[in-house]
Amino acid sequence: MNYIHPEAKLHPSVQVGAFSCIYDDVEIGEGTIIDNNVTIYGGTRIGKNCHIYAGAVIGGDPQDLKYKGEKTYAIIGDNTTIREFVTIHRGTASKGKTVVGNNCLIMAYCHVAHDCYLNNNIIMSNCTQLAGEVVVEDWAIIGGGSLVHQFSHIGAHVMIQGGSKINKDVPPYIIAAREPISYCGINSVGLNRRGFTSEQIKAIQDTYRVLFLSGLNMTQAMEKIMETLPDSAERDMIVEFVKNSPRGVVKGK
Repeated sequence: MNYIHPEAKLHPSVQVGAFSCIYDDVEIGEGTIIDNNVTIYGGTRIGKNCHIYAGAVIGGDPQDLKYKGEKTYAIIGDNTTIREFVTIHRGTASKGKTVVGNNCLIMAYCHVAHDCYLNNNIIMSNCTQLAGEVVVEDWAIIGGGSLVHQFSHIGAHVMIQGGSKINKDVPPYIIAAREPISYCGINSVGLNRRGFTSEQIKAIQDTYRVLFLSGLNMTQAMEKIMETLPDSAERDMIVEFVKNSPRGVVKGK
């Protein structure tokens, strides 16, 4: 048997496995499957056509001593898969919610802490651990066993090596690896798969050659990029990411 609070709002098509507990103030969308032994706490919102595997705990209290029981949320988008024993905590007064977007794959034993914001089409491989208030942009892939420091920002289309310790911001389009975490080239395979043109990929390569391989400091490199490289959306995304990084970005090779 399972326990579903009478005030929980589940679409009639939702499937709930044995021994799962769904508490008050939970909403689950059409076509979602909840496997056995899943716990979903109040304040959780789960979209359409998700699959939550056995042992996952969604919407638990934040592991933050500043949390005082305020009303917060854990929000999961559509078509997202959450594998065995994943934990996703609600937000705190800081942001009010923890968000995992659409079409994400969160593999077994991952943890998403309070106030994290994950965009769409993200893959977190097994045992990846996100501390509080981490932001992960679209199409990022984080290798298994990675540890992400609180407040870190991971850019779009990034590929991070398994077992990495991420304590700096990771700008978009790159492969990040080694110890300490460093720039190791652009994620050209991923960009090709997602339909980036050769001109777009060249703009990304040219920007990172100046940023990481020119021998200039970050301020000088940013000035040279803006003065010498042609306008492009990709160049501007990289520049804005670096300019708006309070933690600083990963280093070059």
